[in-house]
Amino acid sequence: MHSMFEAVRDGTRAEGIDGVEVVTRAALAATAADVLTADGFVLGTPANLGTMSGALKHCFDTIYYPCLDETRGRPYGVYVHGNNDVDGALRDIAKITTGLDWRQAQAPVRVTGEPTSDDLAACWELGAALAATLM
Repeated sequence: MHSMFEAVRDGTRAEGIDGVEVVTRAALAATAADVLTADGFVLGTPANLGTMSGALKHCFDTIYYPCLDETRGRPYGVYVHGNNDVDGALRDIAKITTGLDWRQAQAPVRVTGEPTSDDLAACWELGAALAATLM
């Protein structure tokens, strides 16, 4: 079975999507330079203790001010997986992406419990939709 990440990545390679280079970075490895050179973003995180992962929060803390003016208006999508609740994580991500003035290209993919085939299809669609906005 594919992971949510693999489903998103596969979606970015959908038939008809041309000229989009996909670069993946773990949240703790992503730098301001990575964000500044990207035309759009797909963010993925588990929901831990009612919020996004510490790794994604650290990424945002690292890139926020260096990227604030230069990345305004860039499209993003997000997928979140939690055991029973993802609302806090999505709320916190929305606060930060609103501050960055990124525009949401697709509705968030919200998964609680074990990901189903429908959840993986939604992740694939997220990847395809974001890649399509960058063509």
